Amino acid sequence: QVQLVESGGGLVQAGGSLRLSCVVSGITFSVRPMGWHRQAPGKERELVGDISLGGTTNYADSVKGRFTISRDNAKNTLYLQMNSLKPEDTAVYYCNAKTVNSYQREYWGQGTQVTVSE
Repeated sequence: QVQLVESGGGLVQAGGSLRLSCVVSGITFSVRPMGWHRQAPGKERELVGDISLGGTTNYADSVKGRFTISRDNAKNTLYLQMNSLKPEDTAVYYCNAKTVNSYQREYWGQGTQVTVSE
């Protein structure tokens, strides 16, 4: 059974920091590119950023310079370090196991709520 379990969300004041974690089981984490997405109320889910097998990262313009994605293959864990948080970062954050070939399925976590107050 494949599981992606996010944690670390919560309520934080603007300017604060949070670190999200996503623990992956049931698939070979080290061979999967991974991503973080978010969905705010009334909006579509959007890509926050992703990380390749080799550790190359890519970020949405709205979070560049503030958010950092990393992975620990030994712990099967994906991280999202969020600094200088803004109220507009309020959303449910999801981790995502991407595919590299047609034999793989894409998987999603259940999400963790991040709320940034003024």
